[in-house]
Amino acid sequence: MQPVDFTTLTATCSELRANWLPSRTEQVYQRDRYTIAIALRTLKQRDWLQISWHPQAAHICIGDPPPRSPDTFTFSQQLIHQLGGLALVGIEAIAPWERVIDLQFARRPGESALYHVYAEIMGKYSNVILTDANNIIITAAHQVSQQQSSVRPIQTGQPYETPPKLTGTVPSLSESQERWQERVSLVPGAIKRQLLKSYSGLSAALLELMLLEANIAPETSTDTLNPDDWRRLFERWQEWLQALDSKKFQPAWTKDGYTVMGWGVVEKVKDIQELLNRYYSNEIDQQLFSQLRHQLSQKLNNILVKLRNKAQTFKTRLQQSDQADEYRQKADLLMAHLQNWQPGMKEIILADFDTNLPVAIALQPDKNAVQNAQSLYKQHQKLKRARAAVEPLLLEVQTEIEYLEQVEAAIGQIDTYETSEDLRALEEIREELIGQKYLEDPEYRSRSANEPPSTNFHHYLTPSGFEVLIGRNNRQNDQLTFRVAGDYDLWFHAQEIPGSHLLLRLEPGAVAEEADLQFVANLAAYYSRARQSEQVPVVYTQPKHVYKPKGAKPGIAIYKQESILWGKPQIVISH
Repeated sequence: MQPVDFTTLTATCSELRANWLPSRTEQVYQRDRYTIAIALRTLKQRDWLQISWHPQAAHICIGDPPPRSPDTFTFSQQLIHQLGGLALVGIEAIAPWERVIDLQFARRPGESALYHVYAEIMGKYSNVILTDANNIIITAAHQVSQQQSSVRPIQTGQPYETPPKLTGTVPSLSESQERWQERVSLVPGAIKRQLLKSYSGLSAALLELMLLEANIAPETSTDTLNPDDWRRLFERWQEWLQALDSKKFQPAWTKDGYTVMGWGVVEKVKDIQELLNRYYSNEIDQQLFSQLRHQLSQKLNNILVKLRNKAQTFKTRLQQSDQADEYRQKADLLMAHLQNWQPGMKEIILADFDTNLPVAIALQPDKNAVQNAQSLYKQHQKLKRARAAVEPLLLEVQTEIEYLEQVEAAIGQIDTYETSEDLRALEEIREELIGQKYLEDPEYRSRSANEPPSTNFHHYLTPSGFEVLIGRNNRQNDQLTFRVAGDYDLWFHAQEIPGSHLLLRLEPGAVAEEADLQFVANLAAYYSRARQSEQVPVVYTQPKHVYKPKGAKPGIAIYKQESILWGKPQIVISH
């Protein structure tokens, strides 16, 4: 992930100054552990200033409005308590070449600041700190104790100290090419590395684009550069310093990230705020998606292994109880041939009632024939009782396995991150598993109960142009089947295989052709656990014939009056 460097920070703050000073603070909302959003209003506009102290994605920019769910963090409550109704009157860097921004809040423009919010955009050391007019810390996003850092503790009630000063040489527009070249080439080495070593305020991403623009490979050794290479590179160097000086930037997407220098452009962007918001929202979502998918898959896998072992134990006990009748039969034989028994016998062989074949019966030598028969009758009763006790337990475990395999199949379908909807679909699965008591997450903040389930179903059109909706998790499956489905629609599902619920939307009087039904059957097969198979049995019926058993878990449904088609998942090209 590309970190916000000094150049990007200068560019975004310059744009914020132009558009948002002065503005009134109306609200503060904390999105997650690392991000606050401050609602600002000017005479012309209202929007959310987002400040993130995420260790890999710390940034400051105008971002999206926060969700409607309640904010349960105390940091945001402390901020709004102090800043509510005040005007943002200044956005200043605390010192040249430092990545710390001082957001100044006063009663009204022109008055001195009552509070400062210091946004420290410094990689893994990033932080957001609120101080009073005398720079005494009121609260911090991340408190740092004396034990954690003797150099710079950050604690409530203590004076705010700026981060340690930069020790390296800082770039300067007045430096000549000769002096610059001499400094960079003093020790031979790769040009990119030598520039990073020689000057503060640079980032790897900025240098790579600068070198690309000068047509020099980053790993080129300084002692192999010719005068023309040095000249071209120094021109780019000056271009960069002039942009910082004049605050004129050119935001754009590059092949691997973004730039504010107009170098390596793949697509131009109208403003820096939109660029940073899109880039970091997307990168963080992608990171969260990978972590959450891994976490959910691991958790489900562990639970399923235990449940399958449990089911196997129950099946073994049932197989043992299948021998119950054998014990009764042996007891009956023994009682019918009491005269054949002799004291001290360890085994007796008697002819079977029906087949006349010899049956060996193990005996306890210290018991007589009747006592041995009674012991066999007891064993028969015990195994019969075991069957009665174990059968419902096995059914319960098998139902649970079936449900979790359905969840596992849903996670399997959401295999790559493309949009924030993919992360939302996974988050809904997490919510469901927390609701079903399979997951405990101390950091998890439940969404408000009145927030409707998302409807970011997969959408397809059949050959005749009918809409097909596909649930992406159990919550969506239930929503689709029991709320969205209309009287004329058709409901599809892979037969007795975990997978998505599908709806073929039909208007009154519309008739789906055979090609349409086959198209949906192929989709049902594709969005099931049997995706890799050649052919998959798929059932379809009217939604009115689909029911949810009483007390059933999300996504579980039973159906009747179904028809069967063979779906071919390999034909589907996922969109």
